[in-house]
Amino acid sequence: MHLDALLWLFLPVFVAGGSALLSFYIMQAKMEVAVSKERESLAEARATISSQKITMEERIRATEESVKRAALDEFLKDFRVEERSYMRETRSLASAKRSMVMQERLFFRNIPLSNWVEHEMVVDEGSDLKRLQEQASIFTAASLPAGEGRLPISKLLDDAASTRPHVPKSGSLIPAHAVFGAQ
Repeated sequence: MHLDALLWLFLPVFVAGGSALLSFYIMQAKMEVAVSKERESLAEARATISSQKITMEERIRATEESVKRAALDEFLKDFRVEERSYMRETRSLASAKRSMVMQERLFFRNIPLSNWVEHEMVVDEGSDLKRLQEQASIFTAASLPAGEGRLPISKLLDDAASTRPHVPKSGSLIPAHAVFGAQ
């Protein structure tokens, strides 16, 4: 009887220990499933964050480039060319020489960047003044694309081919607006 009593005494302890081990392994399996689900969601979140980070960096780079481009365009708009021109007629006993003198200088806002650059072009009766002016200019529209353009005095030269200028006495300098008329 002694053995039967011990058996009855240790049987509940043995069943409780087995139940505890079974419960432990079941809970361990549930925990592993939960941890794997959390790892999966964490991996998805990391992938989403990394793709958003790459997209954000590309947007920042594109925005910086567009801001730099806009700043450069704005800077180039501040450059302009000032032009002035007049007719010079020189007469001697043998010949009469008529020439157009065009002066240009480059400005940044209202600050002159260069001295007056002077071009003297000999004008014959049948020559095209506009073509002469475009060939002689050192500050062309192609080299300064954002410039303000020509001044009104230089626009008078566009009409010079259709009008016949007044010929003054020899050796005198007259302004271009006096030759072509004020507009």
